[in-house]
Amino acid sequence: MPPRALLLVLDSVGCGAAPDAHLYGDSGADTLGHIYERTQGCSLPTLESLGLDSIRGRTAGPPPVASWGRMRERGAGKDTTTGHWEIAGVVLQTPFPTFVQFPAELIAAIERDAGVEFIGNFPCSGTAVIEQLGREHLRTRKPILYTSADSVLQIAAHEDIFPLPRLYSICETARKHCNAWKIGRVIARPFTGAPGAFRRTSGRHDYAMLPPRTVLNALTDSGRAVHAIGKISDIFAGSGITTSTPTTNNAAGMAAIERLWSAHTGLMFANLVDFDMLHGHRRDVAGYANALSEFDRWLASFLPAITPQDLVILTADHGNDPTWTGTDHTREEVPLLVLHGGKANALGTRETFADVAATLAAFFDLPPWPCGASFVASFTTPHA
Repeated sequence: MPPRALLLVLDSVGCGAAPDAHLYGDSGADTLGHIYERTQGCSLPTLESLGLDSIRGRTAGPPPVASWGRMRERGAGKDTTTGHWEIAGVVLQTPFPTFVQFPAELIAAIERDAGVEFIGNFPCSGTAVIEQLGREHLRTRKPILYTSADSVLQIAAHEDIFPLPRLYSICETARKHCNAWKIGRVIARPFTGAPGAFRRTSGRHDYAMLPPRTVLNALTDSGRAVHAIGKISDIFAGSGITTSTPTTNNAAGMAAIERLWSAHTGLMFANLVDFDMLHGHRRDVAGYANALSEFDRWLASFLPAITPQDLVILTADHGNDPTWTGTDHTREEVPLLVLHGGKANALGTRETFADVAATLAAFFDLPPWPCGASFVASFTTPHA
């Protein structure tokens, strides 16, 4: 069977403050550690058996059955795009810019070309901004524009006033103008309901900057398939992606992986977003713990489908400690669990997320990736 790999990003599942966390106001942040501390009886037996206990410095139990380690982000920032791009082999030396208020000239250009007038233009959480401005939005029929601690321009609109095609068109226009400002993502945030009972829908769509060349491009250029699950295709603006299965939650993402895996060849690159979107940003410790438990149970059922010839990498893109102040991501190291060839090696602390890209290049017999180092020194089968 042709080689196949699964790269699964558990969005925001960090494992402790990075050495430079103080530069981001995140000294002491620890997404997994604090969830364990605050959740009585928290147990993730599948992940712990693979090596999560060893990653967390708990060595009293049986030895890991997978290779395990930690990774530090070399690039600047702690956002979704920066983390995923580095995993795919692009290290950003300059972070994407963030804004307390978007410049008047940028807003004017978007309004002119999209034929709208915005309300808002300030930092806020997505649910709070809808409650705060939703009634005015219904009255004025003006879309809500807001941002967060990330480099994102978000546009929220009620689906009865702005059907999804219209909202997406506005966001596409915004993306074109945001390129000059190097804003990481434009995000469509549709919602429905009435004042006091607004709810965001599953029609979210991300519009990212086009990334530099990644290992995904190298794979597709070599004729390998790269299948994106979840928001991966959005994060990479479709670059280096051959097929995509968008999903709206963890359950749908896990179901897609399970459904597609048996016939899959090449790279399957998936993101499970609920940890970050539903629980990290909302500082929901119990919900985050429950989501991890649900994933752990699913992983136990999926493991028998993985053969020794496969390469499976479980990691994260940043932290989002639900016990931390504010609602922002946290600058953390991320766990690294690797299943391949029946090996259970200590992989240490990797100095860049780009080690994943270097490993994928080696696994698929591509030329060595220019940054990062493969954490699988040799492979048990040729992959011609």
